[in-house]
Amino acid sequence: MSDAKDKVLARGICKRFDETIALRDCSLEINPGEVHAIVGENGSGKSTLAKVFSGVVLPDSGTVSIFGETPRNPMHARALGVATIFQEVLVAETLPVVDNIFAGTDDLWNRSRTRAEARDQSRNLLKQFTGTEINPDTLVQNLPLSVQQWIVIVRGMLASPRLLILDESSAALDLDATGRLHVEIRKRRDAGCCVVIVTHRIAELIHVADRATVLRDGAVVGELVGVNINESNLLGMMSAKHVTLKDKAKPPPATEHPASDVLLSARDISVGSSARPFDFYLHAGEVVGATGLDGQGQVDFLHAVAGLHPPFTGSISVAGHDDVPKPVRDPSEAAANGIAYISGDRAHDGIFPNLSIFENFALPFYRSTFGEFGWIDPRPLERAFAKEIQRLSIKVGRASNGITSLSGGNQQKVLIGRVLAASPNIFILDDPARGVDVRTKRELYAHLKEFAERGGAVVYLSSEIEEFFDFADRVLVFRNMTLFRTVLSANFSEHALLAAMFGDLQPSISPSKMQGAIVT
Repeated sequence: MSDAKDKVLARGICKRFDETIALRDCSLEINPGEVHAIVGENGSGKSTLAKVFSGVVLPDSGTVSIFGETPRNPMHARALGVATIFQEVLVAETLPVVDNIFAGTDDLWNRSRTRAEARDQSRNLLKQFTGTEINPDTLVQNLPLSVQQWIVIVRGMLASPRLLILDESSAALDLDATGRLHVEIRKRRDAGCCVVIVTHRIAELIHVADRATVLRDGAVVGELVGVNINESNLLGMMSAKHVTLKDKAKPPPATEHPASDVLLSARDISVGSSARPFDFYLHAGEVVGATGLDGQGQVDFLHAVAGLHPPFTGSISVAGHDDVPKPVRDPSEAAANGIAYISGDRAHDGIFPNLSIFENFALPFYRSTFGEFGWIDPRPLERAFAKEIQRLSIKVGRASNGITSLSGGNQQKVLIGRVLAASPNIFILDDPARGVDVRTKRELYAHLKEFAERGGAVVYLSSEIEEFFDFADRVLVFRNMTLFRTVLSANFSEHALLAAMFGDLQPSISPSKMQGAIVT
């Protein structure tokens, strides 16, 4: 049996941030040659514990042992063999791929490889992990979020760590890419590495984890091993109230909407230079999902209907009060016509990390609250903030605390509250529940459903199939940069959506009718 010098140990770890207790007397051990999952709802302390192991956060009390030593800071942790891939995609966007992969591996005076060798190694590693050729001289800002995530993963695995920590590292990856990541995780485990995964994707950890430690309110509430790691056990331990995305009754089958209910029309649009065009109509009261394997056009479609960039062909418009369609060609026209968008990249395109929780909520409304002599009247903003805090059950502590003091799920709720306060007609969301626990997912989607029931409409993208089942009226499946199939709620199943994502046509659907075919 291995001794403490072979293990990662935490004993009685406590950590407080102002009034928030992040970790309470937290203890666990991680053995070499195992994948150990840390599971819990948002705000349960998972990421804080990962940062303690990484030397980023020092505990207020308790002890941490990384192969017999206590990490003093991130550099010391790295010297002990720790590599951490954090939840947010940490890249230098204005630098090329090769510089991002090898960032921090050499000091200023000691370079172990030439530039040509680094470029070749970067190209080979990314081909191994992603299955595609990526030019190592490409600026990272020109790559999709999923490829940026792979760059971070490759950087972490490059040092052959003894302890590999992955904090929601698959959140930006699609189904196929997540499978490739699991292959690499198992390789490290089989080589004797201690692997820690922090994830909200329960279906994912069931397949890859050997052990799971469950946290609730910063404390360890139990541990599961092997076949006992299943959805029922995990959800039962994560929450005193058993929660599952399948608890809610499935919505009634989608019905035909009268033409007068159309809020947004996309006619003859294409989202790729050589992609086949299609039509899309969004009706009042609808919640529409969008999915597909990575890079198949679903993100481009979402950006087009949100006004972030125009489609290659065709036009997008919203219904006007005077029955005259209003074009949507850019973000300002989208906002003016009641379209609200929330990015899937919360850190870069959502929050203002240097501002408080209240300022993140109120910033878009300051112009409309100018009082006499140009002073901002805070009272209506405070009332709106209090309303959304209550409606979305956001755990904020002090409103003056920094937005980064909140868990990822509560940060996302602040962003949604900010948008709801602007009273939009159409909500466009790019993976709104990325990095969010099961309970918070239910709350987020329930609020979106209520928004649609009040006469609005929602289009949301998700890489997790189960996030459609209880909330969407239909799901648009993209393949080869076009709308491949529309699946109605009455036909929702993992098999139906996966089959469409991988291009497996049903025999009853003629190839000539494939464009946007509806499964009925």
